Amino acid sequence: MILLYILLALLGALALCLLAAVVRTLVMSKKVASYTPTPDPVRTEKYAKQLSALVQCETISVRNEPNPDKFRQFHKLLEEMFPLVHKNCKKTEIDGNLLLKWPGKSAQNPILLMSHMDVVEATGEWKYHPFSGTIAEGKIWGRGTGDTKCSLMAFLQAAEELLAQGYQPSCDVYLASSCTEEIGGDGAPKIAAYLKEQGVHLAMLCDEGGGIIEEPIAGISGKFAVIGVFEKGYGDVKFVAQSNGGHSSAPKKGTPIPKLAALVHHIEKHNPFRVAFSPEVEEMFRRLAPYSGFSLRLVLGNLWLFKPLLCLVMPAISAQAAAMLQTTIAFTMQSGSNGYNVLPQHASVCANLRFIPHQSTDESLAILEKLAKKYGVEMEVLYRGYPSKSVDVNGKAFQLAEEAIHACFPGAGVTPYVVTGGTDARFYGDVCDNCVRFSPVIFSPEQLSGMHGLNENISCDVLPGAVDYYKYIIQAQ
Repeated sequence: MILLYILLALLGALALCLLAAVVRTLVMSKKVASYTPTPDPVRTEKYAKQLSALVQCETISVRNEPNPDKFRQFHKLLEEMFPLVHKNCKKTEIDGNLLLKWPGKSAQNPILLMSHMDVVEATGEWKYHPFSGTIAEGKIWGRGTGDTKCSLMAFLQAAEELLAQGYQPSCDVYLASSCTEEIGGDGAPKIAAYLKEQGVHLAMLCDEGGGIIEEPIAGISGKFAVIGVFEKGYGDVKFVAQSNGGHSSAPKKGTPIPKLAALVHHIEKHNPFRVAFSPEVEEMFRRLAPYSGFSLRLVLGNLWLFKPLLCLVMPAISAQAAAMLQTTIAFTMQSGSNGYNVLPQHASVCANLRFIPHQSTDESLAILEKLAKKYGVEMEVLYRGYPSKSVDVNGKAFQLAEEAIHACFPGAGVTPYVVTGGTDARFYGDVCDNCVRFSPVIFSPEQLSGMHGLNENISCDVLPGAVDYYKYIIQAQ
């Protein structure tokens, strides 16, 4: 009887919680993300031609094959296109990486606008040649249009136009572009080290990471500016299994490849990492809730009740959602013997990890190492990186980015976002506490899939808004 009373009490408490959640949802203001670019044909045509010219200058970076002269040719093009910037800014070139200093009225609280100049290779059959910069169908086509020559063009053009008006910023403004971002190279670290040597500590840094996208979560439509507030840590590991080898005609149990397969299977079927909501993800859902239908608004707007349920179901229904809630591991490379009939003496599987702050680098690696030993496998850590510091969503840098978005993209929703990939901003932790990862450009689903893929392009009409965004950031200091 006592158990029955307890059960009834629990059911009653649950019913009251659900009733409270429904009431909260009913009184929540409904919002619509309604931004549409305002036609500006003169500026649109001008900026499209500028971006087209930048795309036509091929800037593929190749791992272990540095070619700074290629990027110096790109620098010459920038100097031709933005003469006032180069006349008024101090230029520092480090092995093909570019840093420009625009002196302000004060050296206090400087800011840095940055976007990498290098691009990935462009293989396959493209609709338009990947380095033609073709302007067609209302878009600029080619490798680097979205990733990230659009934002590079936009902040240089913003500075050019402000200089043409005789404007001097209140603080020093740095403009930077690395040539090794796509290969995880040392370009950004060299620029960051130079700034540190000069005693520069930035009040704000603006890099890629987020953008203006459609339908950030299934069921929520409209244009939303997702601002990257922190970046997961990066890691590479190698799992190695060994044996005496032998002939495949009489195989023993527990040879290297089955050992590795058992380990991989275990990790795939039994997630070893803890799923949890960070404050940033909670804030993202809180901000998105008013834009959703009733059912989704009920869940997202009442995380105090539904968070445990979401921790269970989200990783199962969305890889992107899972990546925001936990450390992830992806198996990427493998090797064994070179003969069909030869048992390997040495076999390996490599994996890439992205570490979440609540179960950061060292703890995640320790979990994997313990699992590897269980299956008779050795683990070698090839690279160990740590999550970046998060931007305070209530702090000045985030709020300034939000103000600029509301001013330049009226009607767009704004939300923080966890950057699950890697950007150059991660190398600036020693010289900046507020690294805002956001490209002020609208990316359709097609355009997001084109980055690093076929037929990369960007719409022409999004470029004036991007230039205006950087103007706002510069003038608001």
